[in-house]
Amino acid sequence: MTEVALYLDLVSPPCRAVYFFAKASKIPFKNNVVQLGKGEHLSEEFGKVNPLRKVPALKDGDFTMGESNAILLYLIRKFKTPDHWYPSDIQKRARVDEYLAWHVTNARPGTSKLFWLKAMTPYVTGHEVTPEKLNAALCEFKTISTTIQDVFLQDKPFLVGDEVSIADVVALADIGQTCVSGLDVFEDYPKLSAWKQRVKEAVGVELCKEAHEGVAKFRETHKQVPPEMKEKFQARLEYFSR
Repeated sequence: MTEVALYLDLVSPPCRAVYFFAKASKIPFKNNVVQLGKGEHLSEEFGKVNPLRKVPALKDGDFTMGESNAILLYLIRKFKTPDHWYPSDIQKRARVDEYLAWHVTNARPGTSKLFWLKAMTPYVTGHEVTPEKLNAALCEFKTISTTIQDVFLQDKPFLVGDEVSIADVVALADIGQTCVSGLDVFEDYPKLSAWKQRVKEAVGVELCKEAHEGVAKFRETHKQVPPEMKEKFQARLEYFSR
């Protein structure tokens, strides 16, 4: 079976989720790096792969698509990956779908807000975020963490049951980003902390470290905001500062 092409930048949580899954599942793929910090996703060339100009994106022959969760499901179906990633049991699969739907509208916005305010404000503006804005974002994140721990995880090893699923890698990709910003977000959530370690071990500890290094080094490798991206970054910060 021929490899597919993935278009990724590992500073993006959705890209990391796809990368975690593809590597852990030993799916053959070509990794085409699209550097968001340099605006490469806005190029005409990339627009031919994904007209929405977003990563991750996938190309399989003449077929192209975007949206991380849809890409995960495409890879699962094409490569017939182990059942635990997206269980064939209808109720377990429904639980994966349930978490993914909740995550997109709750966990991802909340974790992104915390990361951008804490880690990206100094990079874009030259000064730290105000304590008031940071505390408000932390309060939102605590609600998210409590929901994941008490509603979805409960007393199970993983979000859906006894084995890792794509729900876990999607959650880890976003929550792990907040840790990179220097916040110990797991301090008050021992169950969630233990879950994180289990997911890292299931996916691969070194793989997780590799995927998060791009976030940790983003400000070093992009010491200055490119002019074409500065306005977009500032608009992003203004959005999260509301």
